[in-house]
Amino acid sequence: MSLIERHWYRPRGWLTALLAPLEGLFALLAAGRRLAFRRGWKSSETLPVPVVVIGNINVGGVGKTPLTLALLADFAARGVKAGVISRGYGGSAAGPTEALPGGDPARVGDEPLLLAASGAPVVVGRDRVAAGRLLLERHPDVQLILSDDGLQHYRLARDLEIAVLDGRRGVGNGRLLPNGPLREPLARLRTVNAAVVNGSGADLALPPGLARFDMTLRAGACHALGDAARLRQADGFAGLKVVALAGIGHPERFFDTLAGLGIAVERRLSFPDHHAFCAADIPADADAVIVTSKDAVKLERVLHDAAQRARLWVLPVQATLAPGLCDWILARLKMEHGR
Repeated sequence: MSLIERHWYRPRGWLTALLAPLEGLFALLAAGRRLAFRRGWKSSETLPVPVVVIGNINVGGVGKTPLTLALLADFAARGVKAGVISRGYGGSAAGPTEALPGGDPARVGDEPLLLAASGAPVVVGRDRVAAGRLLLERHPDVQLILSDDGLQHYRLARDLEIAVLDGRRGVGNGRLLPNGPLREPLARLRTVNAAVVNGSGADLALPPGLARFDMTLRAGACHALGDAARLRQADGFAGLKVVALAGIGHPERFFDTLAGLGIAVERRLSFPDHHAFCAADIPADADAVIVTSKDAVKLERVLHDAAQRARLWVLPVQATLAPGLCDWILARLKMEHGR
């Protein structure tokens, strides 16, 4: 973690003053962009089906991907066909591109491939409107679109906005980039329809009347890279030299999960979010290397040595929500199950 990132959660007075001018410039640009859409100087475009934006006002991993996966499963169970549009961070595709299971993360990004593995149609693109149109063109049976991390993409009109917050880290010092972790001011939470709080620990003062849903992430048994049927429980790592490896927005949550499972990790390796892994990133002296599902999507394509692959284990997590967010969304959109 860099000095500036540490400052976001443990403020340093001298750094606050130093970064204040840049924070002011960022605030001015962000406010100007919001004002342009609010005043009609720039227009939002509406898609033919309801759009639910799942985003965050702060940078870093907050759990949007497991939340989206949980919603996709819940919608499918209720007979509602949902699709996903995403920016596709880390991918090189310039125009809207469909992310297919087993595709190339270098082209469409890692998270979209993880979402596509659920069986839901996923399209990535910098232009969320164009991505949504391609999704509906290729999958005309889609009844609802989830926009992954599109809270600040105002050109796409939306029916509902859901902000995801880290219940452990909260919003840090409450300041805007680069002086704090926020993309938009805290007042933005007064305009969203619901907040999903991932975990607990921080004192989050949400706006009065804002619908709140608490999310917990439950870890499953580790499975071998590329073979979900080959499982290993936590006690199966006892006596081994275990390395935990993560290239996600908030790797500490992953490391803490392993500790909570009782897996003794000798070394923790953190890489930047959306890191393009190569075989050299895997420590040769480890008996077992445990990674996230998101990182596994990329590692499957770059690890070809059988012995090296055999040492890789994936820790899956599943989100649970209280109360049920899926039914709340359908009620707000006035959508009937299976219709």
